[in-house]
Amino acid sequence: QVQLVESGGGLVQAGGSLRLSCAASGSAFSFNVMGWYRQAPGIQRELVAAITSGGNTNYADSVKGRFTISRGNASNTVYLQMNSLKPEDTAVYYCAARRWGTTLTVGVNYWGKGALVTVSS
Repeated sequence: QVQLVESGGGLVQAGGSLRLSCAASGSAFSFNVMGWYRQAPGIQRELVAAITSGGNTNYADSVKGRFTISRGNASNTVYLQMNSLKPEDTAVYYCAARRWGTTLTVGVNYWGKGALVTVSS
């Protein structure tokens, strides 16, 4: 049974940084694309960033230049370095993975349970 486990959430002041990590367990195969969604109260879940096994990345406009997504040396791990955090970044961040394909806009196969990020003003 495949599980995605996030870590690294927490409370930070505006302008600060956090690093989210996600590790997959129970998978005998590699995910071609992994990434992060987030959902704030009353707002639809949105794709924040994604990265393919080949290293291609894409970001939401709202986080470009502030967030960096990367894959770990171990297969099926992904990180999100978040700098210059703003109160509007406050949300539950979900790790997502897709076995095939090159985007996470559709076809997500697995979801983590989420990590809360709170940015105080």
